[in-house]
Amino acid sequence: MTDPETSQDGDPQDSHTQDSHAQDSPQPPGTRLDGAALDRLRPLAFSVAYRMLGSVAEAEDVVQEALLRLSQTEGVRNPDAFVTTVTTRIAIDVLRSARVRRESYVGEWLPEPLVGPVQSNLPVAMASAPPDAAAHAELADDLSTAFLVLLERLTPTERAAFLLHDVLGYSHTEAAGVIGTSEVSARQLASRARRRIARERDDAARSAPSRTTASRTTPGRTAPARTTRVRAEELVTRFLAACEEGAVDPFLELLAEDVVFTGDGGGKVPPGFSIARPVSGRDTVARLLAVFMRRGAPIHFEPALVGGEPGLLIVADDVIGGGLIGTWSFEVVDGQVAGIRGVINPEKLRHLGPQADLERLREWLMNDRQRRGAR
Repeated sequence: MTDPETSQDGDPQDSHTQDSHAQDSPQPPGTRLDGAALDRLRPLAFSVAYRMLGSVAEAEDVVQEALLRLSQTEGVRNPDAFVTTVTTRIAIDVLRSARVRRESYVGEWLPEPLVGPVQSNLPVAMASAPPDAAAHAELADDLSTAFLVLLERLTPTERAAFLLHDVLGYSHTEAAGVIGTSEVSARQLASRARRRIARERDDAARSAPSRTTASRTTPGRTAPARTTRVRAEELVTRFLAACEEGAVDPFLELLAEDVVFTGDGGGKVPPGFSIARPVSGRDTVARLLAVFMRRGAPIHFEPALVGGEPGLLIVADDVIGGGLIGTWSFEVVDGQVAGIRGVINPEKLRHLGPQADLERLREWLMNDRQRRGAR
């Protein structure tokens, strides 16, 4: 069977086999959805687009286009299925063009961070009840930076088939209707995606033999033993204390032996503000963090949920005008920080509010260094 790699951004003509996911009554012929109905569908469209693209800005553009097409279509029998289908098809095409840009991206590419609580109306599976605590945890994992980085290894259609079936709860038949292929091909795409993700996890496990692994509830996914949210937040509190102390030893107590620190500046920040390539190993990362803290920059950290998981916001102090500098998201395994992913690329932080002036911060650091040298 061949994979469907042709453009699939056309509008669906009917609701194909997804009536089991419908939440609205069919629209009478000749009628269109009103604003309230479109607003209800916006979180669903965004959850699909963001998982596909890992970009808030691109996801919002896709959502606008999908909802526009829906608003202009009369007599839609299943709005949920329609908007999911159109969103997925547009996202596949956007992801293909984005791949070209990401291949020439300066440094490591990380998803644009979502900051704050995961919305309760972002569905784990369509037409499901509002998520309980366990569902929230699973949803947060599906939106985490670590998981989205794994999805980058997939082709656009593999990513769509995997997300539709393994995350959003579609059958292979329904996923095939969304992507525009046969059930057999959709099944093969999802299966190949699982194998790639499992291979990535196995490679990580081999390089980190100290970690134990356990099955996840989502099919085809395994990962090290999950640390509870409360314990992870406690670890972030201890991490903040280590930042204030600025010494190596406090960080050593928190970091896993094989911890990896990845930074994404995208070539858009002054020299010295972002690492060019990932840094690994407890001692190396601890020293890097301690050196960063000892620079005495006029910044502070604010605990936050980043990608649904505990993390930190790096914020400039008022003395240099305030504003967001970047985000850190933590991958916590067995009570230790196994991964730190920092986004400092200003283009990936615009949706989070006012940003700091990095050139002003750089000038402050240079002047401070000169003042200390003079003393």
